[in-house]
Amino acid sequence: MEQHLSLLCCETDVAATKSQRAIADPVLLNDNRVLTNLLATEDKYLPHTCYFNCVQTDIQPYMRKMVTEWMAEVCSEHRMEEEVFPLSVNYLDRFLCIKDIKRTRLQLLGAGCMFLASKLKETTPISGEQLVIYTDSSITLEDLTDMESLILHLLKWDLSAIVANDFLDHILHRMPFNTYEVAIIKKHAQTVAALCATDCKFMQTPPSMIACSAIATGLKNLRVHSLQDLCNLHMITGIDMDLIRSCMEQVDQTVRICVAEFTKPDHHTTTKHETQKQEQPTTPTDVREINIMTVDSSNQPSLPPVY
Repeated sequence: MEQHLSLLCCETDVAATKSQRAIADPVLLNDNRVLTNLLATEDKYLPHTCYFNCVQTDIQPYMRKMVTEWMAEVCSEHRMEEEVFPLSVNYLDRFLCIKDIKRTRLQLLGAGCMFLASKLKETTPISGEQLVIYTDSSITLEDLTDMESLILHLLKWDLSAIVANDFLDHILHRMPFNTYEVAIIKKHAQTVAALCATDCKFMQTPPSMIACSAIATGLKNLRVHSLQDLCNLHMITGIDMDLIRSCMEQVDQTVRICVAEFTKPDHHTTTKHETQKQEQPTTPTDVREINIMTVDSSNQPSLPPVY
């Protein structure tokens, strides 16, 4: 009997249907030296000054907020890894501590910072052409690559900065929560940390303190916060409880302001991407991801002017 061989391939493109997430490495999480090194190194990557007062002559705090919010929306819309947004904001702040630029080039700087952070953290980084589109073609690809080179030069190619997200797994691994609780708390903390990145008052706050405050704020919003949580955070990181509590109050204020903005009537719209978010890695910049914030806001990247 003649046999027929089928050339039909029944394999599915897993990468195209579902994002694959690497599991946490227990060796790294259980080794206290990793957390110790993060704590010892984090200050190296903090902006060394409040550049609005002594470096920048044309950039104001509200301009930074507008551009960082635009960056957050681009990262979220493009489904970038969670670390891309805070890392790109770190590049932006460190750059602005060194070089004075005009307000008309601030969005270009933000795009260049995202371009570099995406290359460092993503398996498939965002293309320059896509970033040009996100700026409504207000920049050219040549502008973007020139800015990329300038950022690398001024930051001396030191791009592996430490951000608040780097501490979350290590801290939560040492907290008395189960796997499900850790996942929920981490999601809340990522959202809160992303909101803090858009507020210039946290520019010079150590990432570990922001991480602790974001975790504590998440626990508070989930109605499970207690004094013991602050004790645990203090024991894990060595940060004074009063400092964590003080930072937590500032973080809580930032969250409330953001909620107030997103509860305005003009923010009640829904995007076509809403049903696709569950299985994809996304920058957690949407305040809807915090349980107490039942807000339905647009996730399309706006293109704010920097004037």
